[in-house]
Amino acid sequence: MSKVEDFLTKQDEEEIVEAIRKAEKATSGEIRVHIEKTHGATDIFERSMEVFHLLKMDNTKEENGVLIYVAVEDRDFVIYGDSGINKVVPTDFWESTKDAIVAQFKSGNFKQGLIDGILKAGKELQTHFPWNEDGTNELSNTISKG
Repeated sequence: MSKVEDFLTKQDEEEIVEAIRKAEKATSGEIRVHIEKTHGATDIFERSMEVFHLLKMDNTKEENGVLIYVAVEDRDFVIYGDSGINKVVPTDFWESTKDAIVAQFKSGNFKQGLIDGILKAGKELQTHFPWNEDGTNELSNTISKG
């Protein structure tokens, strides 16, 4: 088994997908989690932007997609928000969200770290991009893997 497969159990993944559903329930925003072995020779931030594009997260109507990208073997992650959400969140929002995830990751609680980050991002999305009757879930809630 690769480290990507060992990172989360099937049950962990189901709970994370449920957290995404819960976070997106009251917002038009979109949250995705992508896990891969390593970002390789590419800078992690650049790799997260590539994945953001590959997952078509840059095609949301209100530019309000949020990607949590995890490179397991590199022991690193990035939270990448599209331009619509970046324009409206407080300047320290992404850093405080990252801190919430790191607090759990340091204890080996990867599932809970991701859930905490997802719910924190979802709450902020709800504030700035509330759900409306015309809204649709534009992107899959499943965890993608590279």
